[in-house]
Amino acid sequence: MDAKVIVVTSGKGGVGKTTTTANIGAALAKLGEKVVVIDVDVGLRNLDVVMGLESRVVFDLVDVLEGKCRMSQALIRDKRVENLYLLPASQTRDKDALDPEVFKTVVQGLLDEEKFDRILIDSPAGIEAGFRTAAAPAKGALVVVNPEVSSVRDADRIIGLLEAGQVSEIRLVINRLRPKMVASGNMLSEGDMLDILGVKPIGIVPEDEGIIVSTNVGEPAVLGTTQAGLAFMATARRIRGEEVPYPKYEEDKGFWAALKRMFGGG
Repeated sequence: MDAKVIVVTSGKGGVGKTTTTANIGAALAKLGEKVVVIDVDVGLRNLDVVMGLESRVVFDLVDVLEGKCRMSQALIRDKRVENLYLLPASQTRDKDALDPEVFKTVVQGLLDEEKFDRILIDSPAGIEAGFRTAAAPAKGALVVVNPEVSSVRDADRIIGLLEAGQVSEIRLVINRLRPKMVASGNMLSEGDMLDILGVKPIGIVPEDEGIIVSTNVGEPAVLGTTQAGLAFMATARRIRGEEVPYPKYEEDKGFWAALKRMFGGG
C-alpha cells in the first residue's frame, strides 16, 4: 500500500479492529518504519490498554486538537519497539469533540513535522461522526472483517462509504479465521470474501487464543511467535509491498455458496 495514512475500520464492533491496529503498527515499526497509531474512539479508549501503555497517558488527542498541549507532549513512545508511538483518545469526552478538518491538520503535522512514515488510525465502529473523523485524512483503509454474515454485511456498507469518500486503497484484514471450518465449507474463505466484497485481502489472521493473552498483558502479538502474531507480521510485510504467500484452505459448496449468491458474488 502506498498510503501513508491508513484508517483501520470495521463497521461492526468486536471484530478485532483495535488489536489489528496495535499489531500492524508494531509490525511496521519492527520492519523499520516510524509509525504512530492514533486512537479516535473517544470515550471508549482501548488502544493504550492493548499496547500496554495506559499508565503513561497524560495528554490525549482532544488535548492536541484543542491546543491544550503540544503534539510532542501527547505522543507516547513505545519502549519495546523503536519508532512506534501512540496518540491516545480521550476517556472523558465524546466524539463531538473531534472536528474532522482540525484532525486532518493534526495528521498532516505528524507527517510534515514529526516525520512519521506511516499513520494508522483506529476508527470507532459504526458509520457515525467518529468514523467520518477517523477516515477524513486517510488515503488507505484496512477493513477488519470476521467470516460471519453480520460482519460481512457491515463491511460491505463501510467499503461503500470509504469509496464514496475517495479513499483510494482499501484492503481486507480477515480476522479470526478457523481453517477447519473453512475446509468443511462452514466458514467463508478469503476467496469468498473477495467475491462478496470485491476487495482484496491483505491479511488473513487465524483464530488464536494467544491474542487474548497478549491483549491482557498489553503486549502486541507480533512481539512473540503466536500464529496470529506471525499473520499480522505477514500482513505488515504485504502493506510494505513484499510478496508474502497467503495460506490456502479447501472449501466445499453449500451454505456459504448460497451466501455468496445473496451478496451478488459466485
